[in-house]
Amino acid sequence: MQTPWEHRFAQRTQRMSSSAIRELLKLTEQPDIISFGGGMPAPEVFPIEEFTAACEKVMKDRGAQALQYSATDGYRPLRELVARHTSRYGIETSPENILITSGSQQALDLLGKILINPGDRILVESPTYLGALQAWSSYGAEYVTVPMDKHGMVTDALEAALRSGPKFIYVLPNFQNPTGVTLAMERRIQLIELADQYGVPIVEDDPYGQLRYEGDHLPSVVTLDNQFRGNCDACYRGNVIYLSTFSKILAPGLRLAWVVAPPEVIGKLVQAKQGADLHTATFNQFVAYEVARGGFLDRHIKVIRNVYRERRDTMLGAMDGYFPPGVDWTHPEGGLFLWGTLPENLNSTDVLKAAIEQKVAFVPGASFYPTGGGHNTMRLNFSNATPEKIMEGISRLGRVIYEKMGEPVTAKV
Repeated sequence: MQTPWEHRFAQRTQRMSSSAIRELLKLTEQPDIISFGGGMPAPEVFPIEEFTAACEKVMKDRGAQALQYSATDGYRPLRELVARHTSRYGIETSPENILITSGSQQALDLLGKILINPGDRILVESPTYLGALQAWSSYGAEYVTVPMDKHGMVTDALEAALRSGPKFIYVLPNFQNPTGVTLAMERRIQLIELADQYGVPIVEDDPYGQLRYEGDHLPSVVTLDNQFRGNCDACYRGNVIYLSTFSKILAPGLRLAWVVAPPEVIGKLVQAKQGADLHTATFNQFVAYEVARGGFLDRHIKVIRNVYRERRDTMLGAMDGYFPPGVDWTHPEGGLFLWGTLPENLNSTDVLKAAIEQKVAFVPGASFYPTGGGHNTMRLNFSNATPEKIMEGISRLGRVIYEKMGEPVTAKV
């Protein structure tokens, strides 16, 4: 039944939809369900003692300032810390290039606000991050897709997509959400060259880049773009807007992330943010700075890598033992996710319904395809569950897939 409010909503709300992941998380809050659904960090690695001490220190030493309004672009010592930290990964920048946001999701929304007019085309990987689609669809974005393989975006198909005149390219080069794959070095270079040739900017979303468990670190797209343009000063003025977050390396409850962009882009984002929330929570920024400074962040990231490496390896081994022939999956070198592909005749949404009856959950892959497809794919998160729960959950899921394929269970484990 239509309510009196239905005709009062703005037209843009017709393009809004609930996140399949957020809705799934409601269902999987039941304690007896083993969930591989959300991209949640392991609570066991949260530095609770350090946060407790930092909160006490901030309130004792700078309580009045921490509880006050603050600058929209962010607490300057925190921006300076971000600049120092990112330089260890080859991203040379300055505080003037950095905006602190209320999580990367806000950064995506603000970019939509300042860049997207109704009907603008955005070039994305297929599949791509659901949160970006959710942020930009309400601004009237349309999507042009480029397929992916085990080496990331297929850049040989990029030029044809660029001829459609997209507003910008959105890419997750490191351990992509949802697939877990990494964009190969030669493809990063080709991406930068083609973007420059067609005059199309790049939005590089990099929430997982510091969580590498094997292989060599690859330079970020923003770093390669800087080199491509021959920039040698600390103030970045290139063609890439770079996003990253504290959610995966400290705690998601902080809702703290950052944008690195040319100063004129930062200025426009600041104006958009002023209309959204004035500024990111002052207290959270003070506490995060207090926890992260003094080299703690680097040490803590090593702890996270060790925990997640074990969980990734456990999930890969369990899938190899419990999943039937005909199911394929990626082997991520880092991050939080891997991507499964079922036989063409299976629908992962149907598999999920049966899996929930067996108290295990994942995210069906179709939601990550902006122009349709992916009915037989699924995203699995390995960071949040313990190795014991991963083994049990994959065992249950394997039995469900065997049943859906109409084959007897022949687990190797």
